[in-house]
Amino acid sequence: MNQPLFNALFDETERKPLTVSQLTNSIRISLEARFPSVWVEGEISNFKDHSSGHWYFTLKDPNAQLRAKCFRSANTRIRFRPANGLHVRARGKLSVYAPRGEYELVVDALDPVGAGALRIAFEQLRDRLQAEGLFAKELKRPLPVFPRRVGIVTSPTGAAIRDILNVISRRTRTVHVLFSPARVQGDSAGPSIARAIQFINQYHERALRDGRTADLVDVLIVGRGGGSTEDLWAFNQEEVARAIRKSIIPVISAVGHETDFTIADFVADLRAPTPSAAAELVAAREDEICGALDHLGRQMNRLMRFRIVDLRSRVQEQALSHAFDEVKSQLRNARRRFDAASTACNSAMETSLQEARERLGLAAASLDALSPLAVLHRGYAIAQDASGKPLRDATAVAEGDEVSVRLAKGKLNTRVETVES
Repeated sequence: MNQPLFNALFDETERKPLTVSQLTNSIRISLEARFPSVWVEGEISNFKDHSSGHWYFTLKDPNAQLRAKCFRSANTRIRFRPANGLHVRARGKLSVYAPRGEYELVVDALDPVGAGALRIAFEQLRDRLQAEGLFAKELKRPLPVFPRRVGIVTSPTGAAIRDILNVISRRTRTVHVLFSPARVQGDSAGPSIARAIQFINQYHERALRDGRTADLVDVLIVGRGGGSTEDLWAFNQEEVARAIRKSIIPVISAVGHETDFTIADFVADLRAPTPSAAAELVAAREDEICGALDHLGRQMNRLMRFRIVDLRSRVQEQALSHAFDEVKSQLRNARRRFDAASTACNSAMETSLQEARERLGLAAASLDALSPLAVLHRGYAIAQDASGKPLRDATAVAEGDEVSVRLAKGKLNTRVETVES
């Protein structure tokens, strides 16, 4: 028998056990010290997006599997969403999940194997938003024919704003610009673009509420100049897509990439290949419009002259025809008959009016004779009590009552001294 091992059976120090927690903690410290950063390649399975924002999944190959988690603070920097069956390369540190006694990989970076992370993220977001109906054709709004105010969301220092302003100033004098600057590259570019879109919409809504029609924004250009996929990534972010779709102003996506599409292109009401092309869409050339109007005016003038000449010829032909002479003769006879009938009608009306005046005079005289006020001119008077009722009986009043006496001219206000029945 091995002597040291035999002696250890009776050594109190060697026989003192560790608690499970102590042993697990020692293993965790050893693993984290031995593998502070390691790359692991495998297939994702059992992926779960927790309500807390953390990701939990398993990495596996044909012979083994490894539990992994990615905290929310780290996965917000990952440009695609993991899915079961996706082959990935993960970077992180090894640790131990003490409640289960399992070792796990705490992931801080994740890349797909065989396809770019940006491409996968683009396709995932595109498919999800398309399934929601954000790209539906029936949601696309037509652009105004003659916009008066154009909103612009882009970088204040990039070439895009200079190109847009150059085209607008060169092609029109009637279009005004409302510029909302935004970052168009980098991690904070997506939120910056979304806020700029919301700002212009809020400005438009306030003008609408206040009745300031001249300040309304007719169309909104959102974009930037060309660049790599990384440079243009802000226009592939979900918050930018939703801000565009939520805009009450029609939106033109003007990201400077001729061949590839961004999510903003799919969701916008119209896509322009470059910022300059977007400006050309909203700034109609005034000289072209004036030229078209001038051409139409000259054409209308020629048509009106031709029409006048044609009608003049037809009138002359009719005036020289025998039928026109017969019509003139009939018109003269009709005129004479009309004049005779008009004279007879006027005479009859005058006679009727005179008879009516005489009947009215007789009726007025009769009414005047029957009027109770007519007797007042003969020295009589009408006595009335305080309420204005005529007095017919002396007993209807008492001593001290007020009585008004109406004469032919004027009225007397009296008080009763005595009453004689």
